[in-house]
Amino acid sequence: MKNDKSDHWDIFCTVIDNYGDIGVTWRLAKQLHKEFNKNIHLWVDDLTSFGHILPLLDRSLPHQICSGIHIHKWNDQTTQQWVAGEVIIEGFACELPMIIISEMAKQTQQSPLWLNLEYLTAEEWVDNCHALPSTHHLGVNKHFYFPGFSPKTGGLICEKNLLTERALWQQDKSAQQQFLDELNIKIDINSNTQLISIFSYESPALTALCERWVSGKKQTHALVPMGKSLLSILPVFSTDIDTITAGMSLEKGNLTLHTLPMTDQKGYDKLLWTCDINIVRGEDSFLRAQWAAKPFIWHIYPQDENVHIKKLNAFTDRYCEDLDEEYAVTIRKLNLSFNQDNADLTAENWDKLQKQQPHVLEHAKKWPKKALNGSDLATRLVNFAKNR
Repeated sequence: MKNDKSDHWDIFCTVIDNYGDIGVTWRLAKQLHKEFNKNIHLWVDDLTSFGHILPLLDRSLPHQICSGIHIHKWNDQTTQQWVAGEVIIEGFACELPMIIISEMAKQTQQSPLWLNLEYLTAEEWVDNCHALPSTHHLGVNKHFYFPGFSPKTGGLICEKNLLTERALWQQDKSAQQQFLDELNIKIDINSNTQLISIFSYESPALTALCERWVSGKKQTHALVPMGKSLLSILPVFSTDIDTITAGMSLEKGNLTLHTLPMTDQKGYDKLLWTCDINIVRGEDSFLRAQWAAKPFIWHIYPQDENVHIKKLNAFTDRYCEDLDEEYAVTIRKLNLSFNQDNADLTAENWDKLQKQQPHVLEHAKKWPKKALNGSDLATRLVNFAKNR
C-alpha cells in the first residue's frame, strides 16, 4: 500500500438497493468536486448497477475518471492502491477494509477524518447523535454523520443552483414538451392531463391506484421506468413483464402507461419536475421528489419490526408541521396506507388528495427552503472537515 498522503477525499459505497446508495454517494461526489473543488475518489463494489445511472461508465475498468471524479472498482486488490487523503466517507456503514483502517492507525501525523455517512431519517434522536465519535479498537476515531431535516444534523444533499434550475424548468413549457417528445410520450403538456411518475417497489396499493386511474374522470399518464413497479401495474393491463420493453405505451380506460428506459440523475430530476405527482422509493429519489416541489408518495424500504413505518411517520409529521390539519391528515394517511399495502384505503386517500391538490401543491413549493435550514449536506460536511 502506498503511504504518500494527499488532500483528496475518499467515498466508499457498497450497492445494496440497486440505485439508492450509489445514487446518494454519486451526487455527493459530484457536488463536492464541482462546488468545493475537492479531489474525490469514489470506491464502488458494483459498477453494473452504477452504470444504470451513469451510462458513460465503463464497467470493465478498475479505475476511470467521470465528471472529474476518480471512480474505482472496489475489491481486495484495488484497495491496496489506496493513498491516505484528507477525509474518508464510509457510505451507509459499508465497512472499510481492515487494511485501510490499519494504515490510518499507523499515520504518524494527522490521519484522515473518518466519517460514516448514515441513512437519512427525520426522527428527532439524530439531533443528539449527529457527529458523535467512536474509537476503533486500533485507536482511530470514526464520526457518525447523520443527514437530516434540522439545523443540528448534517443536512440534505441539494446542489447550489438546483432549486433555481427546477423553477426555471417548471416555467418552461416548451422544454418540458421537448423532454416528453424525446421519450416518445405523446402528450400536449398544456392539456388537462395528469402526469404521474412511478419508481416504487411492488405493492397492491399501486395496483389499486392504477385501477382508480383507469375509471377516473381525468386522463392520467403513468410514466414508469423498467423495474419493480411494473409488476404491480401490468396486471391492470392483463399483460406481464416479459412482453414489455422500454418505450412502449399501453392504454386502458383513462389511464395510459408509458414505459421508460433508465436515465441518468439529471434526466430523472427533469422527470420529477415535469410530473404532477411522483411516487418514489428509497432515499435518493425520495429527496429529489421533495426538491421537485410537487406532491409525492414515499414508498420506503421495508425493515424488520416496522422500523420503516416509524421513519415514515417521523417524516410526514415534520413535513406537515405548517400545513392545515385537514390536508396534513390526507398526506399522512395516503403515505401510511400505501406503505402498509392497504389497497382500499390508498385509493380512498388518493381521492381526497385530488380534491386538495392545490393546497398540497402550494405546501410542496414552500417545503424545500424549510427542509434545508440554510445549508445543504455538502456545505456542512466541508465545514465539519475544516473545523475538525
